[in-house]
Amino acid sequence: MVSRALSGEVIDHPWASYREISGNLALAVIAAEDTKFCRHWGFDLGEMRAAVADARAGKGMRGASTITQQTAKNAFLWQGGGLFRKGLEAYFTLAVEFVWPKRRTLEVYLNIAEWGDGLFGAEAAARTRFGKSAADLTVHEAALLAAVLPSPNKWRVDPPGPYVRQRAATIRKRMATVKTAGAHRCAW
Repeated sequence: MVSRALSGEVIDHPWASYREISGNLALAVIAAEDTKFCRHWGFDLGEMRAAVADARAGKGMRGASTITQQTAKNAFLWQGGGLFRKGLEAYFTLAVEFVWPKRRTLEVYLNIAEWGDGLFGAEAAARTRFGKSAADLTVHEAALLAAVLPSPNKWRVDPPGPYVRQRAATIRKRMATVKTAGAHRCAW
């Protein structure tokens, strides 16, 4: 956010407490980004191994970052790559896991994630995309927001294209599975 603001971009970023964000959005983000969020200590080793195997098999790179890793990166580090930054990301991921409960990690993530067009955080995204508070997001709206997270300036919520509509439908199905399994209930 800081680098974007310094470049002259207008940033919309109202903070919302965890209680002020729809449980639908928390569930959608866990279903879309990190179904093992409540069960790991910051890293999903199975996803990391699968990403490496895919890359070796020529299937291209895919993300394996957990919500905790993304929170650490977005809250404490700069954009970009490099081994040094990845090392710092790992350090901050472990620090976040050690210091913050899962609920706080998810609260911070939902408040610093970008939903495109300089919209940072669930409240800014909900107000701009749906004309309502983040507390009032429906399952469908939450799934649409979660669907664009990997590339919020490429994919649109308003209006959603075919890819975003399909991804949102998949996320809605995963939300039901994650909810039924209780995998979204961390020790909060």
